[in-house]
Amino acid sequence: MAVDTTVTGGRGYRELLRTPHAWTFVLPGFAARQPFAMLTISIVLLVRHTTGSYGQAGAAAAVTGVAMAVFAPRFGRLTDRFGQRAVLLPVVPAHAAAVAALTVLALERAPLWAVLAAAVPAGASVPQVGPMVRARWALALDGSPALMTAAAFESVTDEFTFVIGPVLATALCAGIHPAAGLIAEGALTLAGGWLFAASRRSAPAPAPRAAHGPGAVRGPSALSIPGVRLLAAAFWGIGAVFGGMQVALTAFTQSIGDPGSNGLLYGIFAAGNMLSGAVCGALGARGGSTPRGRLLVAYTLLVVVCCTLWAAGSPVLLSVLGLLTGACVAPTLVNGYTLVGSLVDAGARTEAFTWLTGAVAFGQAVAVTAAGQLADLWGPAAAFLVPLAGTAPALVVLLALRDRLAAGGPAPVPDAAAATVRACEAVAVD
Repeated sequence: MAVDTTVTGGRGYRELLRTPHAWTFVLPGFAARQPFAMLTISIVLLVRHTTGSYGQAGAAAAVTGVAMAVFAPRFGRLTDRFGQRAVLLPVVPAHAAAVAALTVLALERAPLWAVLAAAVPAGASVPQVGPMVRARWALALDGSPALMTAAAFESVTDEFTFVIGPVLATALCAGIHPAAGLIAEGALTLAGGWLFAASRRSAPAPAPRAAHGPGAVRGPSALSIPGVRLLAAAFWGIGAVFGGMQVALTAFTQSIGDPGSNGLLYGIFAAGNMLSGAVCGALGARGGSTPRGRLLVAYTLLVVVCCTLWAAGSPVLLSVLGLLTGACVAPTLVNGYTLVGSLVDAGARTEAFTWLTGAVAFGQAVAVTAAGQLADLWGPAAAFLVPLAGTAPALVVLLALRDRLAAGGPAPVPDAAAATVRACEAVAVD
């Protein structure tokens, strides 16, 4: 049952935060998701330090992202079924232990295969706090026009963590020890994750399994909805932007002899995302525009800006382009999360949100690997091509299949792409 709430006009952040019990999950949720913003960049910095290779560092970060992308929807489905607390309590310490093992192996200069093997549980056990918070907003604001404001607020919160996280991780790795970023990530996961798990009043109730014949059988996956699959493809492109920017900026700052500015440049990119998300939430759906229309416009602008990144040869120009890139990312995320909330039933919301989060992680993993290899072979300029390579194909798919972003849209055509999606779903969910 949705919490009784009224948000005047469905627009303002002040009214949004007056939603009953909102603060009981907003603050713990912010603390619990902070470590995730530090994970990938901390792995890149540590493995790059111990091996001297961006390619190996990118591979370790990529394996982490792929593992998260594969297991996140599974955790989302378990959360919908058993509840958030039941999933978080064992996952949080498991993640901290996995990160500790990865840190030790990297410091001991273990073979690459051993580091990559340790990266699997580190990524697979990432607590899915962001989707859990979004599921709480969806419950509290069920049917309210304030849902878009909540989606924008969550985008701002996510990006605020990505302003702080990379800067903090870089400062710890550069100023204290190359492993300090991962150590802090594990410690913050324990503290923040358990704090969020303790906030039970606003959590959605577990959804019972659908019954079919003798015994209980799971209902269909959220990925069976065509619009969710299309949004996952779009978010995969967003992940390519995140991953490509992380590695390309690291390589760029190393090439100019100022590695300490890496966190600052990435923070500017994330700040563009954060500020744009704040504007999206403040303006709401002005002028009769639809979330689908805003998503398509923002994604097109993102591709245009990504076309220019490879030519940025100075920190000042790269700061400007990074800010613009981030400003185009936020509307995509805000409107994508708004759309997915209207495409799925309440009992599958957390899983649907984790499919999008997992798509970002998977795109980031592929991008980190590709950007690392390109940086090793041809330098930072080549690595900056990765965001374009991820977003341009996704835009083509979005434009071609945009009708599927409406509830009850056309059924998917049974082609090779659909078969691939079903195969991926079988691996990740079943």
